[in-house]
Amino acid sequence: MSPACFGLVMATGIVSLAAHMLALPGIAQGLFDLNLVFFLGLWILTILRIVRYPRRFFGDMADHLRGPGFFTAVAGAGILGSQFVALYGNYRVGWLLWLWAAALWVGLTYAIFAALTIRQNKPDLGRGLNGSWLLAVVATQSLSVLGGMLAGHGGPIGTLALNSLALFLWLWGGMLYVLIMALIFFRYLFLRFSPADLSPSYWINMGAMAISTLAGAQLIANAQARPFLHSILPFLKGLTLFFWAAGTWWIPLLLVLGLWRHAYMRFPIQYDPLYWGVVFPFGMYAAATYSLSHVLELDFLYFVPPVFLYAAMAAWLVAFAGLAHDVWLRYSGSRRPA
Repeated sequence: MSPACFGLVMATGIVSLAAHMLALPGIAQGLFDLNLVFFLGLWILTILRIVRYPRRFFGDMADHLRGPGFFTAVAGAGILGSQFVALYGNYRVGWLLWLWAAALWVGLTYAIFAALTIRQNKPDLGRGLNGSWLLAVVATQSLSVLGGMLAGHGGPIGTLALNSLALFLWLWGGMLYVLIMALIFFRYLFLRFSPADLSPSYWINMGAMAISTLAGAQLIANAQARPFLHSILPFLKGLTLFFWAAGTWWIPLLLVLGLWRHAYMRFPIQYDPLYWGVVFPFGMYAAATYSLSHVLELDFLYFVPPVFLYAAMAAWLVAFAGLAHDVWLRYSGSRRPA
């Protein structure tokens, strides 16, 4: 069981949220219902894995390639909480999921980074780093987004404190992106790169900036009624626009590299849980661009979100078909489980 399995919840949740923003309630509701099943089912399987294979489970946290995948559990809970708030105004469940995601975030952030730091035998940069490391950014920003949505609606944390915490999380996410992205870009340009190295997780290069944009847009919206945030409004707007521009810059390059991998180098396409890391950025870019264009009144961008939402829905269908086929092969006896 991949530590990144909650990418399914992340991808399904953000496509649902983007559909809600763009007035497609049937799709938003259907994906929300599915996401509840995915979320609960994956946690049951995760608990079973902890009980039956504790050494493998905790050993994955000290693995440079598999460890960052655990951050999908944080982001999945945060995005599901955002669905409860956006679609139904259910702040009570939103708070429960935020608190659960926050506890996971603290535990996983310092457990994983500490374990990787003190590990004696470490891989070189080319074998130990990929786009899944940016899931740490996505997890952090998902807490910022949901925290901003909950601010001012009761709960165990006051409005000022929660808005401040959402701001700090947003800035911490930006810090992590700068640190990790510098290493990823170095790997792109100066280390040997084969088609097998270009895993689907590299789309998180863009997705991490898209969710950072969404978190910034939420802070800008909150600033209208919060003096503390309003006092730094130019900073919020400037950095949010920077995040969106950075994410946009990645899209053509990632498309070109994807064509090189599959069309030119003929690398076979086989289902991998990391393919949900392709669905998520498309859905998140749609939601982030919609929110940005709304809070900054950039009307010329309104044509972008529907394009990326439909691309995200198509990618979701393809990834789900791959998941169903993979499960069928594993448990029909056609292929042994890995």
